[in-house]
Amino acid sequence: MVLEAVTRRQEAIASAVRERLLGPDAPVVALLDVEGIREAARELHAAFAGPAPVLHTFAVKAASLVPVLELLNAEGIGCEVASPGELELARAAGVPAGRTVFDSPAKTVPELRDALASGVAVNADNPQELARLDALVAEREAAGPRPGAPLGMRINPQVGTGSIGAMSTATATSKFGVALRDEGAEQWIVDSYLARPWLTRLHTHTGSQGVPLELMAESVRVVFELAERINRQAGRQQIDTVDIGGGLPVNFAGDETEPSFAAYADLLRHTVPGLFDGRYTIVTEFGRSLLAKQGFIAALVEYTKTAGGRRIAVTHAGAHVATRTAFAPGAWPLRVGAFDAEGAPKGTSEMVQDVAGPCCFAGDLVARETALPELEPGDVVALWDTGAYYFSTPFQYNSLPRPAVHGFRRDSAGRVSFSLVRPAQRIEEVLADSGAAQSGALTEALTGRADAPAGRAGEPHRFASSSAS
Repeated sequence: MVLEAVTRRQEAIASAVRERLLGPDAPVVALLDVEGIREAARELHAAFAGPAPVLHTFAVKAASLVPVLELLNAEGIGCEVASPGELELARAAGVPAGRTVFDSPAKTVPELRDALASGVAVNADNPQELARLDALVAEREAAGPRPGAPLGMRINPQVGTGSIGAMSTATATSKFGVALRDEGAEQWIVDSYLARPWLTRLHTHTGSQGVPLELMAESVRVVFELAERINRQAGRQQIDTVDIGGGLPVNFAGDETEPSFAAYADLLRHTVPGLFDGRYTIVTEFGRSLLAKQGFIAALVEYTKTAGGRRIAVTHAGAHVATRTAFAPGAWPLRVGAFDAEGAPKGTSEMVQDVAGPCCFAGDLVARETALPELEPGDVVALWDTGAYYFSTPFQYNSLPRPAVHGFRRDSAGRVSFSLVRPAQRIEEVLADSGAAQSGALTEALTGRADAPAGRAGEPHRFASSSAS
């Protein structure tokens, strides 16, 4: 399967060059392996199959692209959203409310009201949010007997940190959830559930990249034991759903998918066997682990140079599409593939090189001192394992436009075909995002002169002079 995926990627690059999806007029492009995404979804379903009902959701922040969400929805995977924008993406993709979970730590009252009205599950992040839900549930109960959506609480089990602190969400001082081990917190949680029969879920998420599976499983065990305690004290099964979050780390060092969904599910069955006996619905929220290896960035080499004895290839893929790698290379290293101008893998002798991007700061490097076939202008570099978080949520540094995203698949004859997922951003759109339509808004306010640059006809002035002329 790994060899098949590698072959599909190589064929996609050659086809993208032939079809001019990648070339002088489009020097960087993002490609998604449609069959790879479907395979990953099916592996996830198989890993958790058993007597317990399971709802798999996809963390929309990992690839906020409506056609991707549509594809995953077709494979039986819903959406975990963390903002009103992500919720609207899920809706645009046709994902039912019953397969959508809302987990933002900063939900507003209108957002909560919308979720309750539409049936989107909500995990309250803190006591103040729970108080808001109290008021909204009472508001809805005045019109009917039910709150309108499955409701729960996010728990921080405070089990520790992984190797990347920014990706660890179950630390002692994490901003997420109710800190279970703080003094009096566990009893407050139990009492809160017993006083609210409509609270039927518990949620936890330990983190993602850099978090070991054992730590993730321990978080699930702790929250499962909390669910058991609440149900015992309630004298009934009030908690019917345990949301175990996502966060499975990705192997960025090679093509193998390690750890696998099956390995994690097996560890959970060993650590928390009661979770799988059928009494609880399990919800998952995987993101990076579903999409990272199913997408990559391909970019042209524009120039090559030498500085201080270091060979440098300047390409069109940098911090704007590989932000984490540029700013935190130790935590987010990427593998780079080298291809010639026709899109064929380069077979020339390797040499140590830096692979740089187009952004105007010295740290805009996607690979440092990396042995690669010697790169030349017109060659193509590929940044593997970037299907999640990288090109789907670009960083508009230097007003660089977003690249086009294409899905690719092979037909029965082995030919590669492409489907446009998101068009490349046009320079006109960059201008619009940068306030071009409001030209003159500040200069006119400062000068108060009639001959100052004016905004578009029909647009009101943003400021008025504070003194008479």
